[in-house]
Amino acid sequence: MLNRVRSAVAHLVSSGGAPPPRSKSPDLPNTTSALPAAPPEAPRSPPARAGSGSAVPVKTAEARASFSRPTFLQLSPGGLRRADDHSGRAVQSPPDTGRRLPWSTGYAEVINAGKSRHNEDQACCEVVYVEGRRSVSGVPREPSRGQGLCFYYWGLFDGHAGGGAAEMASRLLHRHIREQLKDLVEILQDPSPPPLCLPSTPEAPTSSDSSHLVAPQSCWSSHKEVTHESLVVGAIENAFQLMDEQMARERRGHQVEGGCCALVVVYLLGKIYVANAGDSRAIIVRNGEIIPMSREFTPETERQRLQLLGFLKPELLGGEFTHLEFPRRVQSKELGQRMLYRDQNMTGWAYKKIELEDLRFPLVCGEGKKARVMATIGVTRGLGDHNLKVCSSTLPIKPFLSCFPEVQVYDLTQYEHCPDDVLVLGTDGLWDVTSDCEVHSSGPSSGPGGPGHPPGPWLASPQQQAGFRG
Repeated sequence: MLNRVRSAVAHLVSSGGAPPPRSKSPDLPNTTSALPAAPPEAPRSPPARAGSGSAVPVKTAEARASFSRPTFLQLSPGGLRRADDHSGRAVQSPPDTGRRLPWSTGYAEVINAGKSRHNEDQACCEVVYVEGRRSVSGVPREPSRGQGLCFYYWGLFDGHAGGGAAEMASRLLHRHIREQLKDLVEILQDPSPPPLCLPSTPEAPTSSDSSHLVAPQSCWSSHKEVTHESLVVGAIENAFQLMDEQMARERRGHQVEGGCCALVVVYLLGKIYVANAGDSRAIIVRNGEIIPMSREFTPETERQRLQLLGFLKPELLGGEFTHLEFPRRVQSKELGQRMLYRDQNMTGWAYKKIELEDLRFPLVCGEGKKARVMATIGVTRGLGDHNLKVCSSTLPIKPFLSCFPEVQVYDLTQYEHCPDDVLVLGTDGLWDVTSDCEVHSSGPSSGPGGPGHPPGPWLASPQQQAGFRG
């Protein structure tokens, strides 16, 4: 089994190809094709055919719930059927046509046999141009390509309970990021500190005098220093929230079923921004050293946040759950006894007297891969899941799930990189069966970079939870 994992990972990394020619722009990584002014949205691979042999209907491009695979795989109808074959479980990678993905990105996926009818994961790789919406002075500027910004974008979306959320996020999340960056184009290109306030637009209402509400100036002797980097982080965070809100609005009309973990990388102005909402993982391998660029969000790692919410808003527990954690399920015969427990403020354990409400099911139960929120879901951050309910109940779980990612930043200009350096993105299907070190050792002797080049990315979008396990 591990040999199969290693061979698949080695195949994945080696698909990155040889180093592309060096870009003339100091702000962009190496790429093999000219940068488009506004990259068009290529159509997805055609929808799979149902078991009856009839084609899955696709009314418009907005019918996002139909089965499809990432565009860059360029799958024919036959290839799409093979990608959906639970018995063959063929490893899918972009075709060797000489036309590489941006930054010589490598990619591989395999169907998760038996767990779901279709592959519910998605991936995205884009080069996005951002045209500034306004100038800092408040005067709209004339459109000009020279005044815009470009960013590279990679995304892995690990779907569950349906593929609609992952499909929608793979198509639209980078557009939300672009919209959030439009107001920042001129600010990010200006080396001076960002302005604290932007001028109001002509149509914006003017506020009345509120000087009587302002605290004495002595309380505001200085202001917090805000960096350009933090503006980009905020733009990505807001984009995730807007994406989740759009899923909530459109989940009925567009059949946006289920939810997805989201792992996104943005390369902008010499820095890599890794945003993770879920249990996927990103690492950078630099000169043989493994640098974690994300951490997993599970019921165990976010126990205290979940318990705090249950404590502050007990109505969310519906009288069925307790926010307290016990080493095991409390039994009625133990009423009045003292048992180990911990609450939202504790990292250690203490004893408490068992009361009647302690007999309720714990909000967080299990450990490791079996840990669950409300005995239902094993991840605590992601997009979608707006219809998710506790089993045999109408109690919603969404209030406990956060759509906000944790964003970590890596400054490429601060380090020297060798040809073997690589950025690895993978969903939990990869990391469940192999370690960071094993992924590193499975890499090629020559990566997609070059002397002094930044690490090239490769993505493992795995339905590998079953495929790699054999």
